[in-house]
Amino acid sequence: MRKIRTYIFDLDGVIVDTAKYHYLAWKNSANQLGIEFTKESNELLKGVSRIRSLEIILELGNKKISDAEFDRILNEKNKNYLSYIEKMDASEILPGVLDALKWIKENDGKIALGSASKNAKPILEKVGLMEYFDAIVDGNDVSKAKPDPEVFLLGAEQTHSKPEECVVFEDAIAGIQAANNAGMLSIGIGEKEVLKEADYVFQNFTEIEIEFFEKLENN
Repeated sequence: MRKIRTYIFDLDGVIVDTAKYHYLAWKNSANQLGIEFTKESNELLKGVSRIRSLEIILELGNKKISDAEFDRILNEKNKNYLSYIEKMDASEILPGVLDALKWIKENDGKIALGSASKNAKPILEKVGLMEYFDAIVDGNDVSKAKPDPEVFLLGAEQTHSKPEECVVFEDAIAGIQAANNAGMLSIGIGEKEVLKEADYVFQNFTEIEIEFFEKLENN
């Protein structure tokens, strides 16, 4: 193991479960297009940008639409999604996450966000976690989607860390691949069968013992 200085967190499915809100908003858009959209379909959108997500939905339905209609659907989807996250509060933080953030801060670690979401800052504000983050890199800052490592490399740069000094927490295979491509330690949050390319996999943060963090810090 290597000494870790910076902890980079994905947002959706790692810190909060906004995936359910994305699903509802995308399902509404797909219904308008006459495309069947299931929870299984939604798995294909994990860790993917908004533009690419709509492209995937259109591919599922074998449909083509005009650029104007494409932009209209993107905007409408975002408005629907924002109406859901407007009601978010601290109760939406996933189990064990707050304890992990507190431990990192108490032990002088750096914390960064590395998310494809363009709504990352308002979500962190809604759930009361902004103060924990030394850097926030989201969909407004990057031009390349995961598995490209851009989002995580920017997080390292903004916290003045080398890639090998960073660990990434991700719930999507594209995110794990991005962390690996960046040369960072990758920790999957979710199912081992899905996230098998990660260096470590935990079902959720309640499974991560303090000793594990200590090992990362002090190795």
